[in-house]
Amino acid sequence: MSTFTGYLRSRSDDDLVALLRERPDLAAPSPTTIASLGVRATSRGSLERALASVDAGVLQVLEAVVALGPHVDLRAAITGTAAGTSADTELVDAALGRATELVLVFRDEEGLHPAPGLAELLGPYPAGLAPATSADPSPDVVDVLPDAPSGVTPVLDALTWGPPVGLAPSHATATAAAVDWMVRRHLLVMGDGRHVILPRTVALALRGGRTHRGAAVAPTPYVPTRAAGTVSAEGTAAGERIVRLVAHLGRLWEENPAAVLRSGGLGVRELRRVATALEVDERQAALVVEVAAAAGLVADDGEETPSFVPTVAMDEWSVRPVAERWALLASTWLSTTRTAWLVGGRDEAGSVRPALSPELFRAWAPRLRRSVLGLLADLGPGGAPDADAVLEVLGWRTPRSIPPMAAVAAVLDEASDVGILGAGALTEPGRALLSSADDAVAAFTAALPESIDEILLQGDLTGIIPGRPSDELEALIAQLAHVESRGGAVTVRFTADSVRTAFDDGATAEALLAELGRFARGPVPQPLEYLVRDAARRHGRLRAGAASSYLRSDDPALLAGLVDNPRLAGLGLFALAPTVLAAQAPTRELVEALRAQGLAPAAETPDGHVLHVAREVRRVGRRGRGASARRREAGEAVAPALDAGALVALVARLRAPEPVAPAAPAVGAVTAAGPVTAGAPPAAATQNGTDEPVDALLLLREAAAEKEEVWVELVGPTGKPETRLLRPLRIDAGRLRAADVQRESELTVAVHRIASVRRAVPIPSTAVESTADEETA
Repeated sequence: MSTFTGYLRSRSDDDLVALLRERPDLAAPSPTTIASLGVRATSRGSLERALASVDAGVLQVLEAVVALGPHVDLRAAITGTAAGTSADTELVDAALGRATELVLVFRDEEGLHPAPGLAELLGPYPAGLAPATSADPSPDVVDVLPDAPSGVTPVLDALTWGPPVGLAPSHATATAAAVDWMVRRHLLVMGDGRHVILPRTVALALRGGRTHRGAAVAPTPYVPTRAAGTVSAEGTAAGERIVRLVAHLGRLWEENPAAVLRSGGLGVRELRRVATALEVDERQAALVVEVAAAAGLVADDGEETPSFVPTVAMDEWSVRPVAERWALLASTWLSTTRTAWLVGGRDEAGSVRPALSPELFRAWAPRLRRSVLGLLADLGPGGAPDADAVLEVLGWRTPRSIPPMAAVAAVLDEASDVGILGAGALTEPGRALLSSADDAVAAFTAALPESIDEILLQGDLTGIIPGRPSDELEALIAQLAHVESRGGAVTVRFTADSVRTAFDDGATAEALLAELGRFARGPVPQPLEYLVRDAARRHGRLRAGAASSYLRSDDPALLAGLVDNPRLAGLGLFALAPTVLAAQAPTRELVEALRAQGLAPAAETPDGHVLHVAREVRRVGRRGRGASARRREAGEAVAPALDAGALVALVARLRAPEPVAPAAPAVGAVTAAGPVTAGAPPAAATQNGTDEPVDALLLLREAAAEKEEVWVELVGPTGKPETRLLRPLRIDAGRLRAADVQRESELTVAVHRIASVRRAVPIPSTAVESTADEETA
């Protein structure tokens, strides 16, 4: 049998490039040798990620290979048909091809083998079969079943297709009698306690030699179809809406920043304030806040009293075309690890999860979004499945990582809110988004209706824009009016408060009326003109200014002299009344400057009492990690995917000659571990043993998968090496659990204490040469 590393070496460069593309975690960080690639490909984490991505058909193939061994006939084991071209056998062949492409199984001269470590992940009963033992009865024991008592059939029905372990009844019942009858006839064997086990040979005989009832076929739930025009219209409207909401959030927080909780996040009251201002519910408000933050448009300002405020990127984003703005938000939602739908729920401690909290990080969220949208893309245009239908198909596509129903429903709702879905179906911009953001911009631009540059002004102080307003008209409406409704047309209302906002920004009545006249179809109605001019007349009747401190005195002459004193010009003094001056300087600075001029001012409280100003002293606090750093979310580092050229270059580096392991000392030689005896491990070779930690780890995994013995050199607590003959059982979390063959015991040892590993039964040199010949070919 060839080793897993030897199989990887025998693969072509194109095969390795395809492997690294399908399992990107193997390429980041870049492995240095084929052996290190093999170690990573057989690690628990990498295998779990690979298993999470395969469908039920591939999982059936893996279970059959693990359960029945190298000589398994997959077609017969899964479909019951050893040959033929039926649809089921084609499914099995395609699933085997996929498993081989992912290197979850590999083939040699003996047959099919699972990747080292895979059997452990599939559990103790792959395909619902008990482990094979030397005590398994002959399949002929099932010949007694025609004479079995009535309680036998229900028990066998429950155990035949797995799991093969059951709990025997403790009372004298018909079932207990049936179990006892089957145990006496070796149809069942007793396990620990009251557990009974259906032997593998009996289960296969009852199944007709099959590991599964049949090939896993993709489900086809009922999916309604929506009209293309409806999907496009609703999706585009939702996309424009999310853009407006994020822009409105920026205007809200630039004037009234939201406080950051001490634990990091946005408080419940602040979220309600956002929802009220945006006129949405709290679920949609949380989505808007999370997407804006993930896109870098709002952030914690890092001040001593931190707040959430718009970033410079918000200004750059605001001037882009609406399609580009939407594409940024949509692509951010698709790739973010934030889960806005969890906002408002309870965590394990019973506390409410706030928006923008570090606890909302979920590494699997981007994969779930792509899985759901990819499913909708496969349905074709107009397919609008509900959450139940999506979950049913995902249960077949990724049976090892079935998402919760609530998460699937939330992804569909959020995709509709963002404008990726319209009427429950995938829009053309959403379909393009799965390829690239640039394609999404072009598709969204094509889906947008023509903009309108006119407004129908009416005498009741309302206006109607018959379509999608242009950016310039949208800005004028945001400045002058309140939007009452949006749809096929936009209805707005002019009020004294909305017009006053324009005057607060520096507009004049003539300029506003001129702008309205430029966009209006016909003249500006007289009531609207009166409203604008009346608001302009009343605007500014009260004036407000800023002053940091004041001076008052009963002697007007004294104050007048201070205003004209050039030495006090830096204080910004000006008269409010003959006996009152205002200053731009703070009270302390004002008092000290007057005292320097020989005057004797006294500070006072708002109610007129004398205030003694204490001396100003300064201190510096202990330096530590900043508040913003403490609030920084702990995320999973995701390496960027390598392009085709980089993958080819990586494979070329992996093909570079590996260092040859030094030969082991001859029998009788003296080493640091003592004299080498005839019972010591054989001479070192790349295939048979190694001192390199990476190669040693792979050799241990291969030995565990093949149930073979190896010589392991361990370094004890005192630093003294010791060589022991072990049969590896499990390698996980940096520890090796193995059976000591000579001492008939088990031990667990940290991997870093292993100095070298040698095979107890070396691979023949002909096998090594065969692998080299395959690689050369």
